[in-house]
Amino acid sequence: MLNFTKRERIVILVFVIILASFLIYPMYANRGMKLEERDKGYLDLDSLKNVTADSLKDEVDTEEDISQTIIVHIDGEVIRPGVVELNEGARVIDVINIAGGLTQYADEKMINLAKKVYDEEKIYIPKIGEEISQIEITSFSQSNNTSTTQTKININTATKEELQKLSGIGPVIAERIIEYRSTNKFSNIDDIKKVSGIGDKKFDSIKDYITVK
Repeated sequence: MLNFTKRERIVILVFVIILASFLIYPMYANRGMKLEERDKGYLDLDSLKNVTADSLKDEVDTEEDISQTIIVHIDGEVIRPGVVELNEGARVIDVINIAGGLTQYADEKMINLAKKVYDEEKIYIPKIGEEISQIEITSFSQSNNTSTTQTKININTATKEELQKLSGIGPVIAERIIEYRSTNKFSNIDDIKKVSGIGDKKFDSIKDYITVK
């Protein structure tokens, strides 16, 4: 049996510890790298999910931004007749102000200043004493009634392009309307609020321009 001095035993023990460290460390290091790579893979997947969600959100936000702006044509007795751009929910008085106000010949009694205006609408301001029976689309009142010959859109049969003529209805919501009615026909115009993306505010802006047949 070998006899070692105390000093020799300490040296041998240190040597064994160092040797064991060299043998064991690579195994744990490789295992740690694999775990790190695995975790990195999960992070990349989560990032991809986040990018996808952000992209969808941007698409929806873009559509909403587009729907907040409307284009209206104003003609007749205003200072600057023509096409104006304003926010959705604006009223006749807002359009008149953008057009520079009324002329001295405008028949103000025939105008409903509080009426909401809609995208692609034409507003005509009549002259005092003017015959208005031939005006196609107007935003003034005669005997407390609004005169209009605009054809209403049948939401049960309208094409995607026809639906997009409605204020605030973009291609995404138009597709949702068509998809919804493929299994559930609209029995009345209020049913359109069951379509995702059409709330009370948007419904109020289109209800006068839609019908169900």
